[in-house]
Amino acid sequence: MSAPIVVVMMGVSGVGKTTIGTLLAKRLGWGYAEGDSYHPPANVAKMRAGTPLDDADREPWLAAIAADIDRWRAARQGMVVSCSALKRRYRDILIGDRPDVRLVRLAGDEGLIRARMERRTDHYMPPSLLTSQIATLEPPVPEEDAIHVEVTRPPKDCVAQILQALKAAE
Repeated sequence: MSAPIVVVMMGVSGVGKTTIGTLLAKRLGWGYAEGDSYHPPANVAKMRAGTPLDDADREPWLAAIAADIDRWRAARQGMVVSCSALKRRYRDILIGDRPDVRLVRLAGDEGLIRARMERRTDHYMPPSLLTSQIATLEPPVPEEDAIHVEVTRPPKDCVAQILQALKAAE
């Protein structure tokens, strides 16, 4: 396996992709890209209204993230990007045959994640959409070689686990 140039932080909303991803990027000395910023305004409005996105909504969002992943790879620019990447086919768009892109799956108990979402005041994703995200989630299969991290521990401990797994894969 190639040393990663890009790490994709995946998981349902509220699991900690941004918090852990920004800490990981800082520890690696890499850049960080917020996957939510790639959503077109129509997607944001739909989610804000409590309507789950469908595959057609997600296609341009995933294509935009994948294009940046390819740009970062070509420039050999280390990046961490957050993206829910709930389905295998979404992850295939983002990672596919890119041996230098590594997947990190953040996971946690629904109650913990819902409580986090209910405390947030600066995000458009309502806690009511968590159930649909969990229903949509297809956990990574072994051949995706995801680093699996339970988010019950402090974010710095999650980052340490990811760094250890990345180092072990070199």
